[in-house]
Amino acid sequence: MNTFFEQSRSHWVRYERYEIKTGKDGKKYITPAKDARPDVYNPLKEAPDIVLDALNVGMLMMNGKKSSEPEVEKAILEFITHYGLLGLMTALPTTPSFMDYEAVYLPKNHFIKEETMETEKYLSLFYPFDKLDVVKNGVESSWNVSSDRAMIALTMTFMDEPMAKTMSFQRAYAEPYDWVAQQLKDWAFNMLTSFFYYNDYDSMEEESRNMLRKSMAAFGGIAPTYHIELLDRPTIYWDFHSLLLGIQMMFSFMLVDSTKPLRMCKQCEKVFLRHRANSAFCSARCKNQYNVYKSRGKNKSEDGDNNA
Repeated sequence: MNTFFEQSRSHWVRYERYEIKTGKDGKKYITPAKDARPDVYNPLKEAPDIVLDALNVGMLMMNGKKSSEPEVEKAILEFITHYGLLGLMTALPTTPSFMDYEAVYLPKNHFIKEETMETEKYLSLFYPFDKLDVVKNGVESSWNVSSDRAMIALTMTFMDEPMAKTMSFQRAYAEPYDWVAQQLKDWAFNMLTSFFYYNDYDSMEEESRNMLRKSMAAFGGIAPTYHIELLDRPTIYWDFHSLLLGIQMMFSFMLVDSTKPLRMCKQCEKVFLRHRANSAFCSARCKNQYNVYKSRGKNKSEDGDNNA
């Protein structure tokens, strides 16, 4: 699987700093800091860490009472700062080229109930602070890029990509905090679904197994397109129009990889890649802690029996 990612590439944009801001609607948004500089990078080179980090941020929210809201907020912001926003604006519609149509068409999703939406209204969901200078006339669209040199450079770099993807790399772009959090939580939920299905298979009733199968069957998405580039070696270039789609594809490949399967640490419950067949812990420290706590529990039990 590592070889697969090594001989694959794609491009995404991340800024050096992000912040959480509250819009006029009272909702929290994640957006690049005002003077933050953009950087174009290859997210596939970040595998498997990008997937493990996404899953473990999601696990913080699955823990509920164990993790405080400030702790979760800090973890989400660190993830976005490291890898960039998820590209929800291009991930949710039926096509990332929605600017070429009269309206935005939306399949069923967690965030937007409408099946169709006016383009201007849809764009406003992702530009709550500074609106883009966009003119929409039927299927015709025009967009005046800001005079910021960095924004002009990004637009030129991705000029062959769908207009909406390039728009999502602008500094004014923002994603609702709750939507980002929910997506990370959904990935963690799918990880847990797979883990419990195989870990507890023998002790589960068939009804419970079917419920988990149906839950996992709903996990998926539109497969990205790709082409082969003849570099120093043949390389697959994946046309990710959202980081969400890229992470989901990497996660899917890792989930079915039997050589280094995804596992949950027996001590801290973090998701990790199992490099040895009998690995139950993400680190030697967790293994030692688990054995210490187990030993203490055993000693307490023996003391209780002796005092009885």
